[in-house]
Amino acid sequence: MRAIIAESPPDEVARTAGGKGKNLFALSGKGIDVPRWAVVGLDVFQEFIAALDEPGRMEALLGEVTPDSVGRVSGQLAGLIESAELPERATSVIEDAYTRVGGGRVAVRSSGAEEDGARLSFAGQFATSLNVTGLDEVKAHVKKCWASAFSERSLVYRLRHGLPLRGAGLAVVVQEMVAAERSGVLFTADPVAGDRSRYVVSSVYGLGEGLVSGAVDADTVTLDAATGAVAETVLGDKRERYHAAEAGSGCRISEVPRAEREKLSLTPKELAQLHEAGMRIHALFGTPQDIEWAFADDVLWILQARPITALPDHTVPLDGTREPGEGELRIWDNANIVESFSGIVSPLTFSFAAHVYGKVYENYARALRVPRAGLREVEEWAPQMLGYFHGRVYYNLLNWYRMVRIAPLYKLNRKVLEIAIGVEEALDDETAEMIYPYTFPPSLRGRSARAGTTAAFVHRFLTMNRSVERFMAYFYAAYREFDNVDYDAMDGQDVYRRFRVLEKDLLEKWGPMQTLDAAILWSIGGLALLNRRWLPDAPEWLTWSAASPGPRVESIEPARALARLAATVRADPGLDRLIRETPAEDAYEALRANGHTGFLAAVDEYVAAYGYRSLDELKLEVPDLREDPSTLFALVRTALSEVDTDPARKADAYLDAHLRGPRRLVYDVVRRKAQSSLYNRERLRFCRTRAFGSAKRMLRAMGRDLARSRAIEHWNDVFFLRLEELRGVYEGTTGTTGLRSLVELRKRQQAEDRQLSAPSRFVTRGAPYRQDNLDQAGFTTGPAARTGVQELRGTPCCPGVVEAPAVVTDTPVDVNGGVLVTYRTDPGWVAALPSASALVIERGSPLTHVAIVARELGIPTVVQVKGLMAELETGMRLRVDGGTGTVRILADAADAADAVSGTDATGGPAGPTAAKDVASE
Repeated sequence: MRAIIAESPPDEVARTAGGKGKNLFALSGKGIDVPRWAVVGLDVFQEFIAALDEPGRMEALLGEVTPDSVGRVSGQLAGLIESAELPERATSVIEDAYTRVGGGRVAVRSSGAEEDGARLSFAGQFATSLNVTGLDEVKAHVKKCWASAFSERSLVYRLRHGLPLRGAGLAVVVQEMVAAERSGVLFTADPVAGDRSRYVVSSVYGLGEGLVSGAVDADTVTLDAATGAVAETVLGDKRERYHAAEAGSGCRISEVPRAEREKLSLTPKELAQLHEAGMRIHALFGTPQDIEWAFADDVLWILQARPITALPDHTVPLDGTREPGEGELRIWDNANIVESFSGIVSPLTFSFAAHVYGKVYENYARALRVPRAGLREVEEWAPQMLGYFHGRVYYNLLNWYRMVRIAPLYKLNRKVLEIAIGVEEALDDETAEMIYPYTFPPSLRGRSARAGTTAAFVHRFLTMNRSVERFMAYFYAAYREFDNVDYDAMDGQDVYRRFRVLEKDLLEKWGPMQTLDAAILWSIGGLALLNRRWLPDAPEWLTWSAASPGPRVESIEPARALARLAATVRADPGLDRLIRETPAEDAYEALRANGHTGFLAAVDEYVAAYGYRSLDELKLEVPDLREDPSTLFALVRTALSEVDTDPARKADAYLDAHLRGPRRLVYDVVRRKAQSSLYNRERLRFCRTRAFGSAKRMLRAMGRDLARSRAIEHWNDVFFLRLEELRGVYEGTTGTTGLRSLVELRKRQQAEDRQLSAPSRFVTRGAPYRQDNLDQAGFTTGPAARTGVQELRGTPCCPGVVEAPAVVTDTPVDVNGGVLVTYRTDPGWVAALPSASALVIERGSPLTHVAIVARELGIPTVVQVKGLMAELETGMRLRVDGGTGTVRILADAADAADAVSGTDATGGPAGPTAAKDVASE
């Protein structure tokens, strides 16, 4: 344990110097004039607090903190800290620090581990003492700094920002005092307007304490950031000057003569020096800085620098245009999230999904033994995995990279992640390498913690099949309890309690299962690497077909069951005619009236087995088959009775011809892991759908309860509330007055949002809804224009070549042997697959649910076809090559219709005979 100085090892500085200390180290390393300094590190603070808190007094007091008690508790904590005896090692470090800066008059400043960061500055929260003299005084003021970690304003700040009350620790800077003739603050961006083209200087006579405390009205000078030219000057009154007291610590105050008050406190030369220093420091840290400075004997001293955290995200020039901000970078991508949450999504669905994602990934981090300090950081970003704009759901993409980096092999995993979720463009390497899920300390302890996480991941990777089996057994036991309940017969409060149990029972258990996603990235990435090394000429589809989980996958069962229902229908002409001609909502009663009891029994059996399934099945506002079985009859119309269910044969054939011996053995080991991982993921997705199905029933019951109490007008208005608002009603933390008007407001907003076309990807800086951040995102009111291109390219997903007419649709329909063309799919589209000769999707990825099932059905498939929906229209004749990922327009809709004779000349999709399988060409 020793004082940290400018010559200390960088890793020691990063670990223990705190925010101010790290910044002083960086400034000193660039040759900037900084008064001599030394840091009493975080390790000294932590040892002191650990000894002081051995009886648990501090922890008990922190447990009593509320907005009402914070003043009392902070006073008691300060008394404990300031009255405690310093341990011998702490005394030695403080003495060392004081000696290294000259042993004279010093400033004693806090340097919190969380202080002066890019997101939260903690500015003004901790103690600073000027003109401290003598070792005993320095020791006393170090303890005052430590006590300020638990000051009232610090604890209130933590409560406001949702931070742990214990904090991450407080180092203390001991810095040589400068006998300042003039001092002040330099901002390398306008802190009020957010204008990055201007610097702002505030200046007073003497020490800067008068300016910082607000006691002295300072001069303000605005400089051009590029040239340093003076753009504006405002003279302050500057009535008082702060000096170091001649005896003891603290400051004394004197009056400034009128002549000095009436002129600018800085000369042109000094302004030029400040501008140059500002440019160097801004460049050093890469972000706008708040810099404290002082002039003494014609030398410009930099006392400290920190980021400007509250800088507005945009500048508004006089002409009304807006420049892009420099706030936190966020990349929003709907990628394969549109498979789960397509189009307009209700506030309740989004808030529930965001809550689920956040809790699941927090528990995933715990399962991988992420250290406690790291977990606190994960808990900051995990609740923000999703974004919600104009009613649409997006991935907060950088947080997904953070999640991937928790597991080892980040470089490989992030590349596979980009393919797996189907992002439009990969993240550049420089940005990707700057993303961390939490701070990885460079110390031995930090490396040990990281090794523990790696070991935990490898163990879960190797034992994943057993873990999934245990989870499945647990899940179905719990699910039966939740599913076999008549929630509409229960009191709303009791339903809410069951809903909370559902969350607790399932979300905590689900987190460790997310290792499966990382296992998929590992195994698929491994297959891709082996293909690249041993099979460099292999087609792109090979990786996905080789990894296909096979016909045993549970998610294909609904399609097979529908095919059996369709076969029954087509074997009976009367039944076939009734199903085709009767509106879906009337079909059930028509079947009963016409005596088709056997078929109705099969329908009831299907609903009992797969009733939780529907189109948009994860959207809480969408009814499932149990609530609205009529949709099943529309799905039956799309199903054919015979499908090819052995797509893996093409991968086997290719591998048999090109890979043998030990390499094939190794390849098959990796392949089996990929197959089992995908198989297990599909099983877990079925569980997720069932869990959402139970949540749907509970939320509907709560909606009816709120409608009966007149809190909302209609029961389904509950979907216009956010989850936290619904919680507030049943937990008694908010009233129900105002819910009706809130619902009406959101309905109007949703109606406006429906008129917009949404971009698939966009970037924001800072808070997305502030300062018109979304203006350039690409939300438009008109359809995209066709370019006339004749060939489109995407990601090959399942090999095979088909020529057939396009059926462009946003809902699954009977395409009668045509090419199913859509923007996105969800699991409910599985029923439409057997009627398609090929599948082409603008979004999604090779690992989405429908893509996997399409491979099992042997349907040539291409995904991630940019501009697909703008370029294609129903009736166009297409050539789809699922092996190369190409979609070629052979004829426009009108020309294709003219070329078709007989019963196929319908202007719509051609019959099955019009689909030409040209795989052998």
